[in-house]
Amino acid sequence: MSTPVRTALISTAGHCKVACGFCFRADRAHGFLDTATYTRTLSRLKETGVEGVCLTGGEPTHHPELPQLVRLANQFGMSVSMVTSARTAAESLALSQVAHLLANVTVSADSQGAMLIGRTTRTAASGISTLRAISTETKILHITCWNLTDGECQDLADLVAAAGVEVQFSPVVLDERTLSRDGKSVQDYLAQQQLDADLLDRHFNLSDRYRAYLGELRALQLPGAGGERWSCRSATAYVSADGHIRRCPYGRASVSAHAPRSEIRQFLTSAPQDQVTPDCAAICRTAATSDNRSTTCPAPV
Repeated sequence: MSTPVRTALISTAGHCKVACGFCFRADRAHGFLDTATYTRTLSRLKETGVEGVCLTGGEPTHHPELPQLVRLANQFGMSVSMVTSARTAAESLALSQVAHLLANVTVSADSQGAMLIGRTTRTAASGISTLRAISTETKILHITCWNLTDGECQDLADLVAAAGVEVQFSPVVLDERTLSRDGKSVQDYLAQQQLDADLLDRHFNLSDRYRAYLGELRALQLPGAGGERWSCRSATAYVSADGHIRRCPYGRASVSAHAPRSEIRQFLTSAPQDQVTPDCAAICRTAATSDNRSTTCPAPV
């Protein structure tokens, strides 16, 4: 049975200046999602029962018509969320101009170990500064975690408590090529994930669903150890910056937003054929395994 699509993750830009070394975006290109294609996409999604959209990127604050994108979705009766890495003055200004129209904003940040692997500078403190400056009611700090320390977790807990923001966690997801390059085995990698989760649990009381989520990732990484891959069960569609709709960012099948209504409806209401992989499982946590702190945005950037 097909899971009804209720939300859509929309890539507003094909590029991102952060360029995380562990980025799990499925497609990258130059340019922005044009407004005409976006409007047509919203109309088709609405017709199939989609109730909300999450704007992501690349970096959504770089889109030259960001206020228009948000207002158009609102005009279709959809709630709008955003995942962003906004840090610069220009990015923060663009975000502040639409923040009051957003259901929630998730700002991405990285632990110290994740910053080292990903070659980023997205600190938790700078992410909280971005969240403090906007008027959105629900504010989430998303931390990509790797090689945590007890002191770092305590500092993070203090930052979050003082700011009054929600927090969401994801482990760094590394492919076999990256593990080989860094001289790590899959077993070492999974052991580090568990150590990080244990540290987080001391300071944030992780939910059982987050533990189950890590278990799913482990099963996908070690299919020979009894794990098996299952068919996609996501209730979130994905729209690429070139205007193609998929059931999963990593799915091979897609339909153009400019295709006939009947073709788009058939695509979104048919059972997805894609099997879940570690990359897409890291982006899209199913309702059964998502952290209590999850939001309608399934994909941190």
